[in-house]
Amino acid sequence: MTDADRYFEPGVRPGEVRLIVFDWDGTLMDSEAQIVACLHAAIEDLALEPLHDRVVRNVIGLGLREAIDTLVPGRDATFHQAFIEHYRRHWFASEDSTLFGGVRETLDICRQQGFLLGVATGKSRRGLDRVLVETGLMDYFNATRCADEAPSKPHPQMLHDVMEQLDVLPEQTIMVGDTEYDMEMAANAGTGKVAVTSGVHSESRLNRHMPLVCLERISDMPAWMSDIGIIPG
Repeated sequence: MTDADRYFEPGVRPGEVRLIVFDWDGTLMDSEAQIVACLHAAIEDLALEPLHDRVVRNVIGLGLREAIDTLVPGRDATFHQAFIEHYRRHWFASEDSTLFGGVRETLDICRQQGFLLGVATGKSRRGLDRVLVETGLMDYFNATRCADEAPSKPHPQMLHDVMEQLDVLPEQTIMVGDTEYDMEMAANAGTGKVAVTSGVHSESRLNRHMPLVCLERISDMPAWMSDIGIIPG
């Protein structure tokens, strides 16, 4: 066994990786403040009991319906739809999120090296398509999947769909994310896991899931990949 192999779970090897799938919010985009503000605004619109920021932040990464069930459990479909409408009205009226530093450069390096790139996100299709256009990243990704197209994380369906679309096996795939939900989804799908601490979950929480590495920021990824010898399979 080589030193590089020790970093990888059974079935995943550095030289076999073909696909890198990224979470969006908290991984590629610094959107925590905007998400929290919009959730608080929707809660206020519906005259609900205010929630602590810590509680609201913890649902980032889930699909919106699953986030509502966590924050305000036991509500019916009519309530869910009203909450979603209020949240999206505030979201699309705000412009508070930006890409983390080095994201575009990191994606450029991965593409130049020949990796397939994907996104698996708790965002809606409408929200993801909008931000891909706004950031100029629409053409960077070979496949994307959203929480309104498949079960929410940590269910593995989004990853399964991306891998099936691109004809890539789990042992050829790495999932990159900032939450436990990303790590659990990757484990459930049988892919490699890379954690970043730029989002809402702490390093200690992420490390419970034994990722290949826990990076401070996404821009650290190319150097780590080079050190470990990850090359396109």
